[in-house]
Amino acid sequence: MGRRGRNNLTNEHFYFVTTTIVRFLNLFSDRQNCRILIDNIKHYQKRYKFEILGYVIMPSHLHWIVEVNPNEGTISDIMRDIKKFSAYQIIDRIKEKKDERIDKILIEEAENYIDQERKVWQKRFDDEVIRDQKMFWTKLNYIHNNPVKAGLVDRPELYEFSSARNYILDNHSVIEVNTTMGGVQIN
Repeated sequence: MGRRGRNNLTNEHFYFVTTTIVRFLNLFSDRQNCRILIDNIKHYQKRYKFEILGYVIMPSHLHWIVEVNPNEGTISDIMRDIKKFSAYQIIDRIKEKKDERIDKILIEEAENYIDQERKVWQKRFDDEVIRDQKMFWTKLNYIHNNPVKAGLVDRPELYEFSSARNYILDNHSVIEVNTTMGGVQIN
Protein backbone atom coordinates (compact mmCIF):
# COMPACT_ATOMS: atom_id res chain seq x y z
CA MET A 1 0.00 0.00 0.00
CA GLY A 2 1.22 3.51 -0.59
CA ARG A 3 1.19 6.22 2.01
CA ARG A 4 -2.59 6.50 1.89
CA GLY A 5 -4.07 4.98 5.02
CA ARG A 6 -0.69 4.29 6.61
CA ASN A 7 -1.48 6.62 9.54
CA ASN A 8 -4.35 4.28 10.41
CA LEU A 9 -1.91 1.39 10.96
CA THR A 10 -0.22 2.65 14.11
CA ASN A 11 -1.01 -0.53 16.09
CA GLU A 12 0.07 -3.05 13.46
CA HIS A 13 3.20 -5.08 14.11
CA PHE A 14 4.03 -7.25 11.08
CA TYR A 15 4.80 -5.83 7.63
CA PHE A 16 6.01 -7.01 4.25
CA VAL A 17 7.93 -4.06 2.81
CA THR A 18 9.47 -3.34 -0.58
CA THR A 19 11.63 -0.33 -1.35
CA THR A 20 13.40 0.32 -4.62
CA ILE A 21 16.37 2.26 -5.99
CA VAL A 22 15.57 5.07 -8.46
CA ARG A 23 15.25 3.87 -12.06
CA PHE A 24 15.73 0.35 -10.75
CA LEU A 25 19.49 0.87 -10.82
CA ASN A 26 21.40 -2.23 -9.76
CA LEU A 27 23.29 -0.51 -6.96
CA PHE A 28 23.10 -3.64 -4.82
CA SER A 29 25.03 -5.66 -7.36
CA ASP A 30 27.92 -4.05 -5.49
CA ARG A 31 28.48 -6.10 -2.35
CA GLN A 32 29.75 -3.04 -0.45
CA ASN A 33 26.46 -1.23 -1.03
CA CYS A 34 24.66 -4.27 0.39
CA ARG A 35 26.89 -4.06 3.47
CA ILE A 36 26.01 -0.36 3.82
CA LEU A 37 22.31 -1.22 3.80
CA ILE A 38 22.79 -4.11 6.26
CA ASP A 39 24.79 -1.89 8.63
CA ASN A 40 22.04 0.74 8.56
CA ILE A 41 19.38 -1.88 9.22
CA LYS A 42 21.37 -3.15 12.21
CA HIS A 43 21.83 0.38 13.55
CA TYR A 44 18.13 1.24 13.34
CA GLN A 45 17.14 -2.16 14.65
CA LYS A 46 18.78 -1.15 17.92
CA ARG A 47 17.11 2.27 17.84
CA TYR A 48 13.58 1.10 16.97
CA LYS A 49 13.73 -2.40 18.48
CA PHE A 50 12.23 -4.25 15.51
CA GLU A 51 12.65 -7.89 14.52
CA ILE A 52 13.61 -9.04 11.03
CA LEU A 53 11.60 -12.10 10.03
CA GLY A 54 12.81 -12.32 6.45
CA TYR A 55 14.67 -10.27 3.85
CA VAL A 56 16.38 -10.22 0.50
CA ILE A 57 18.51 -7.48 -1.01
CA MET A 58 18.04 -7.76 -4.76
CA PRO A 59 20.21 -5.73 -7.18
CA SER A 60 17.67 -2.87 -7.34
CA HIS A 61 15.46 -3.29 -4.29
CA LEU A 62 14.89 -4.62 -0.79
CA HIS A 63 12.07 -6.91 0.32
CA TRP A 64 11.67 -7.69 3.98
CA ILE A 65 9.26 -8.83 6.64
CA VAL A 66 9.62 -6.89 9.83
CA GLU A 67 7.92 -6.92 13.22
CA VAL A 68 7.83 -3.38 14.55
CA ASN A 69 7.44 -2.23 18.11
CA PRO A 70 4.87 0.60 17.76
CA ASN A 71 5.97 2.09 21.09
CA GLU A 72 9.48 2.60 19.66
CA GLY A 73 8.66 3.70 16.11
CA THR A 74 6.44 3.09 13.11
CA ILE A 75 7.30 1.34 9.88
CA SER A 76 7.50 4.83 8.34
CA ASP A 77 10.07 5.95 10.94
CA ILE A 78 12.18 2.87 10.31
CA MET A 79 12.08 3.14 6.54
CA ARG A 80 12.70 6.90 6.53
CA ASP A 81 15.89 6.55 8.56
CA ILE A 82 17.26 3.45 6.85
CA LYS A 83 16.71 4.94 3.40
CA LYS A 84 18.04 8.38 4.34
CA PHE A 85 21.28 7.30 5.96
CA SER A 86 22.07 4.40 3.63
CA ALA A 87 21.61 6.86 0.73
CA TYR A 88 24.22 9.23 2.20
CA GLN A 89 26.74 6.41 2.44
CA ILE A 90 25.97 4.93 -0.98
CA ILE A 91 26.35 8.39 -2.55
CA ASP A 92 29.74 8.78 -0.84
CA ARG A 93 30.78 5.39 -2.23
CA ILE A 94 29.67 6.33 -5.76
CA LYS A 95 31.65 9.58 -5.54
CA GLU A 96 34.65 7.68 -4.19
CA LYS A 97 34.51 5.23 -7.09
CA LYS A 98 34.08 8.16 -9.50
CA ASP A 99 31.16 6.40 -11.16
CA GLU A 100 30.09 9.35 -13.29
CA ARG A 101 27.27 7.53 -15.08
CA ILE A 102 25.49 6.55 -11.86
CA ASP A 103 26.26 9.89 -10.22
CA LYS A 104 24.67 11.73 -13.14
CA ILE A 105 21.50 9.65 -12.84
CA LEU A 106 21.26 10.31 -9.09
CA ILE A 107 21.68 14.05 -9.72
CA GLU A 108 18.96 13.96 -12.41
CA GLU A 109 16.62 12.12 -10.05
CA ALA A 110 17.07 14.84 -7.40
CA GLU A 111 16.26 17.75 -9.72
CA ASN A 112 12.69 18.08 -8.44
CA TYR A 113 13.74 18.09 -4.78
CA ILE A 114 14.81 21.33 -3.13
CA ASP A 115 16.72 19.67 -0.28
CA GLN A 116 18.59 16.97 -2.24
CA GLU A 117 21.55 17.02 -4.60
CA ARG A 118 21.25 13.29 -5.37
CA LYS A 119 18.47 10.76 -4.96
CA VAL A 120 19.12 7.05 -4.38
CA TRP A 121 15.76 5.60 -3.29
CA GLN A 122 12.37 6.02 -4.86
CA LYS A 123 10.28 8.38 -2.76
CA ARG A 124 7.87 5.87 -1.31
CA PHE A 125 7.98 2.30 -0.15
CA ASP A 126 5.28 -0.35 -0.41
CA ASP A 127 4.04 -2.16 2.66
CA GLU A 128 1.42 -4.75 3.44
CA VAL A 129 0.29 -5.74 6.90
CA ILE A 130 0.95 -9.44 7.50
CA ARG A 131 -2.40 -10.66 8.80
CA ASP A 132 -1.86 -14.39 9.35
CA GLN A 133 0.58 -17.26 9.13
CA LYS A 134 -0.44 -18.18 5.57
CA MET A 135 0.34 -14.64 4.35
CA PHE A 136 3.64 -14.70 6.28
CA TRP A 137 4.75 -17.92 4.55
CA THR A 138 3.57 -16.69 1.14
CA LYS A 139 5.65 -13.52 1.47
CA LEU A 140 8.64 -15.34 2.98
CA ASN A 141 8.69 -17.89 0.14
CA TYR A 142 8.42 -15.04 -2.37
CA ILE A 143 11.40 -13.30 -0.74
CA HIS A 144 13.52 -16.44 -0.67
CA ASN A 145 12.74 -17.44 -4.25
CA ASN A 146 13.28 -13.96 -5.69
CA PRO A 147 17.03 -14.46 -6.43
CA VAL A 148 16.33 -17.88 -7.98
CA LYS A 149 13.55 -16.47 -10.16
CA ALA A 150 15.87 -13.63 -11.23
CA GLY A 151 18.53 -16.19 -12.26
CA LEU A 152 21.08 -15.00 -9.69
CA VAL A 153 21.45 -18.39 -7.96
CA ASP A 154 20.17 -21.96 -8.36
CA ARG A 155 19.01 -22.36 -4.75
CA PRO A 156 17.74 -19.68 -2.33
CA GLU A 157 20.32 -20.41 0.38
CA LEU A 158 23.16 -19.66 -2.06
CA TYR A 159 22.24 -15.96 -2.20
CA GLU A 160 24.36 -14.10 0.35
CA PHE A 161 21.95 -11.29 1.19
CA SER A 162 18.83 -13.34 1.92
CA SER A 163 17.25 -14.78 5.03
CA ALA A 164 17.02 -18.11 3.19
CA ARG A 165 20.50 -18.67 4.63
CA ASN A 166 19.16 -17.99 8.12
CA TYR A 167 16.22 -20.38 7.73
CA ILE A 168 17.84 -23.18 5.70
CA LEU A 169 21.45 -23.10 6.93
CA ASP A 170 20.90 -21.51 10.36
CA ASN A 171 23.52 -18.98 9.20
CA HIS A 172 23.04 -15.57 10.82
CA SER A 173 26.44 -14.19 9.80
CA VAL A 174 25.05 -11.40 7.58
CA ILE A 175 22.25 -10.28 9.91
CA GLU A 176 20.25 -11.84 12.71
CA VAL A 177 16.80 -13.01 11.62
CA ASN A 178 14.09 -14.27 13.95
CA THR A 179 13.36 -17.65 12.36
CA THR A 180 11.04 -18.82 15.16
CA MET A 181 8.01 -16.83 14.00
CA GLY A 182 7.12 -19.21 11.22
CA GLY A 183 5.47 -21.66 13.59
CA VAL A 184 3.56 -19.04 15.57
CA GLN A 185 0.12 -17.70 14.69
CA ILE A 186 0.33 -13.99 13.94
CA ASN A 187 -2.71 -12.03 15.14
